[in-house]
Amino acid sequence: MSASNRSTIRTSQIASPESPDPNLGADLLSVNDQRTLLRLAHESILSGLEQREISLEPPSASLAEARGVFTSLYLGGQLRGCVGYVRPEVSLYRAVAESARAAAFADTRFSPVTKEDAPQICVELSVLSPLHPIAPHEIEVGRHGLLITMNGYRGLLLPQVAVEHGWDRTTFLEQTCRKAGLPLNAWHEGAAIEAFTAQVFGEKNNAG
Repeated sequence: MSASNRSTIRTSQIASPESPDPNLGADLLSVNDQRTLLRLAHESILSGLEQREISLEPPSASLAEARGVFTSLYLGGQLRGCVGYVRPEVSLYRAVAESARAAAFADTRFSPVTKEDAPQICVELSVLSPLHPIAPHEIEVGRHGLLITMNGYRGLLLPQVAVEHGWDRTTFLEQTCRKAGLPLNAWHEGAAIEAFTAQVFGEKNNAG
């Protein structure tokens, strides 16, 4: 069974930022590249279930660039896994394939995706800009994601998380500290704060 038989990419649900971010460090992905990566994520999950390998050779120059990316999986409108590369380590194409499979089978917060689940899985990809240090007052909710680091602890939250929960800037900082396993006030007690933006696109979540 091919990925195209399992899931139809809903191109109407693919979205790009309103304008390029000066810290993005690379061109925004085209709609065709977005479709390719969403299909790849599904194929990577399916190949994991079928215990077979797939090609990780990028089909275009834009997908061969090393980029940070997070793959989020949803089932019935609920998060089912989220794994990614914080910093650019491998090609974006390989990063999506590997993070999709890890989100499906290695996110210990959730049970592994099954063959029965796979056709209903919806994918959301967040392609990250390079990280850069930022002062707390410069953080824009809905635009920036955060990485907070202190004493070997690290926590990251994507830009859309703050919007989904209706957090203000302070709450966003506190919750990123919580994600790192740090005290909520660590962000103004010496923790390193880095920000990034993300090009987010995906499929419409099924309600049930």
